[in-house]
Amino acid sequence: MTAPQPPNTADELRGAGLRVTAARVALLETVRAGDHLPVDAIATKVRDRLGHISLQAVYEALHSLTAAGLVRRIEPPGSPARFEGRVGDNHHHLVCRSCGAVVDVDCAVGHAPCLTASDDRGFSIDEAEVIYWGLCPACSPRAVTSASAL
Repeated sequence: MTAPQPPNTADELRGAGLRVTAARVALLETVRAGDHLPVDAIATKVRDRLGHISLQAVYEALHSLTAAGLVRRIEPPGSPARFEGRVGDNHHHLVCRSCGAVVDVDCAVGHAPCLTASDDRGFSIDEAEVIYWGLCPACSPRAVTSASAL
């Protein structure tokens, strides 16, 4: 007996009710292979794969993929929108104030503890977005001090 194969990108698009196109396949695979990519970086990588694709087509496809829950859009204040392939787990992000690096971080304790607000005001909460701000290891003063000591 063989193990079931994970769904391929085309199957995932169909399963989400989206039409399978070369652009959508390339976009989804690019976002998943990337690391919180902004739209211009996604467009460049997709153009490297497919040739010409308009920026408008990239935006429209990313909107469709986001609405279908296949990618996640994050937009830290003061930063362009970025897209990631990690969806459905309510994780959060660390953002470097200096270089703008964005990395994933899991919820602090247990299973999605941040979904319990101190006062939900009658809302039925299904997601929380937390952004931790600071300096990444490469930009921290310790890194600068130790590099200048060399």
